Amino acid sequence: MRIGSIINGREFKEETRERMEVRNPFTQELVAELALATEKDVNKAVEQSYQTFHKKMKKMPAYERSDILRNAADLLLERKESFAEMIAKEAGKPLKYSRGEVERAVQLLKFASENAKDLTSEVIPMDAAIGGENRLGFTKRVPLGVVAAITPFNFPLNLSLHKIAPAIAVGNTVVFKPAEKTPVSAYMLVKLLHEAGLPQGALNLVIGTGEELGDPLITHDQVHKVTFTGSLPVGKHIREKAGFKKVTLELGSNSPNILFEDVEVGDVVNDLVKGAFAFSGQVCISAQRIYVQKSIYDSFLNEYIRKTESLKIGNPLDEETDFGPMINKEAAERAKLWIDDAVSNGAQVETGGKLEGTLLAPTIMTHVKSDMKVIAEEVFAPIVSVIPFDTEEEAVKLSNDSIYGLQAGVFTNDLNRALRVADQLEMGGVWINEISTYRQDNHPYGGVKQSGVGREGVKYAIEEMTEIKFIGVHLHKRKCN
Repeated sequence: MRIGSIINGREFKEETRERMEVRNPFTQELVAELALATEKDVNKAVEQSYQTFHKKMKKMPAYERSDILRNAADLLLERKESFAEMIAKEAGKPLKYSRGEVERAVQLLKFASENAKDLTSEVIPMDAAIGGENRLGFTKRVPLGVVAAITPFNFPLNLSLHKIAPAIAVGNTVVFKPAEKTPVSAYMLVKLLHEAGLPQGALNLVIGTGEELGDPLITHDQVHKVTFTGSLPVGKHIREKAGFKKVTLELGSNSPNILFEDVEVGDVVNDLVKGAFAFSGQVCISAQRIYVQKSIYDSFLNEYIRKTESLKIGNPLDEETDFGPMINKEAAERAKLWIDDAVSNGAQVETGGKLEGTLLAPTIMTHVKSDMKVIAEEVFAPIVSVIPFDTEEEAVKLSNDSIYGLQAGVFTNDLNRALRVADQLEMGGVWINEISTYRQDNHPYGGVKQSGVGREGVKYAIEEMTEIKFIGVHLHKRKCN
């Protein structure tokens, strides 16, 4: 399979282009060969998006945009298995989680379809100000223009749609640069949206490396917004380069989960195994730090190890597989180095820690210190640290001791304490009696501190994809004869 960029409906995959391979992380079998885009292609894609915005999308009525998104949802549901299998092949995500991603993507498209018809405005009470008599004021939300959507490998369908669907819902056009590790599902998505009725120049796909395509896309003067999910260093670079463009940046995290002594260990263990090790920990809000009150620490840790060791590790395409490979060997080796570095400085591996190719066994660590990479940075790997605490104040202090603040989980049966702790945690979102890894597509999602700028979640992304325009009318008095 050979694929290339899609600009105004035309695919660019000439033999003369520089090539790259996409391989199955588990089997190393060839999934696709990529014909890479160039800076010239980026410019062409942006220019086409700009023209299509002014000629078609900004004039398209809301019901048509809504219908396109709903058609796309229906088509995606019909092709659930083919998309899930491709995500499992190119990303190494177990089939059960790949299917879940497709189901969420269908729901996301439906949310966007509904919100396309719900862009409400506000009437301003102009006479509240001195001199405002006989004046009418109101606002309306207007699309920005061209949106650059730069997406990661870990949720190649869902996180792409978190950017594309809200942009289309309000009448923007999109230049879409997916992760070069997982471009095939992105390619399939663009084809599907065109089939659903989206004008071909409204969504242009550029396939290539961030190093080659990133800056030309971010700095192009016809791009009005950049929306990105990925690493903190790249996010910082984008913000510096974007200038006065609007940006949404969803960056790193090392999510804490706090267990107080009044919870039943058996009620939370399974969820926290999933929270730490789903898709090999390659999730922004993966449960990376688990703080457990001392009176239940030993019982939790013992059960947590037992449940983790019962995970079925293997081929992502096998129906029973719970845990598969990391995205590539380099990522797995980097994570193993972090484990070894922590152990050399006094940390202890309770289970896991073994590396075989791209498979890094689910790893639980104890006796960690706050300056170790497995605690201080985003591991983005199947590594979780379990840490005891005494008091509520200590748990909050430990959780907030981070440059990140994306999402957290708090487990307790004391509602007052739950709300008190949630208020004190420096996070973009806090779940009570739910793992930090849980996300729905209709709630505001984004971080504080160095976890990012702006919010996703369809309604909230739409706000970031539009400008508020004020219109005022001076209602002159009619003179009577």
